[in-house]
Amino acid sequence: MYNTYEQKSRKGDVFILTQEEIVITLLNKNSGYLTAKTARQNGVSNVVLQRMAKRGLIERAAHGLYIGADNFPDPYFITQYRCPKGIFSHETALFLHDLSDRVPLQLMMTIPSGWNSKLLLRDDLMFFYSSPKNMQLGAGKTVTPFGLEVVAYDAGRTICDCLRCVDKLDKDLVLTALKRYIKDPGNDKAKLLEYAAALKIRDLLIKYMEVLL
Repeated sequence: MYNTYEQKSRKGDVFILTQEEIVITLLNKNSGYLTAKTARQNGVSNVVLQRMAKRGLIERAAHGLYIGADNFPDPYFITQYRCPKGIFSHETALFLHDLSDRVPLQLMMTIPSGWNSKLLLRDDLMFFYSSPKNMQLGAGKTVTPFGLEVVAYDAGRTICDCLRCVDKLDKDLVLTALKRYIKDPGNDKAKLLEYAAALKIRDLLIKYMEVLL
């Protein structure tokens, strides 16, 4: 089965790629990942993807998401794909922002209040809820240790979230992260207080800062 996906050589010759060649081309363009939707948009059928997976040419990373056989799966990127409404937060975000040296065994995400999914039952994931008002506060793109982009709260918002839920987290890890944040001259302390005020923990933050300083 062939598709009219074309490539031109430097000499101007036109090559018609097979569907499998299209898959490899798309994987190379997208850091080793390919969604079934993108594949269909480029003329590749689900049957071809399934056959390639059975032959070990690609691997199914999640429903509708494939990864090149030579690529190491990025748990952060795959989890974000499976939970697009989630934002990496708390101890996971501390690690992504180099405020913790501990590689997360349980990924933590914040999701909108009322959101429901089978993912909530997974032991390797921990979810926190946020009101719509604060859901996007401090959210932005960051890079995983595997070099892929995901959405996580910035360092200031993460510190505040951790203090709000310190009884559910590793307190020593949280306080060490706060100490690192405070001692780094590049961090915006005023912004940290703004986040704390918005999340209604300003007095608590100041209390911890006074102890650490």
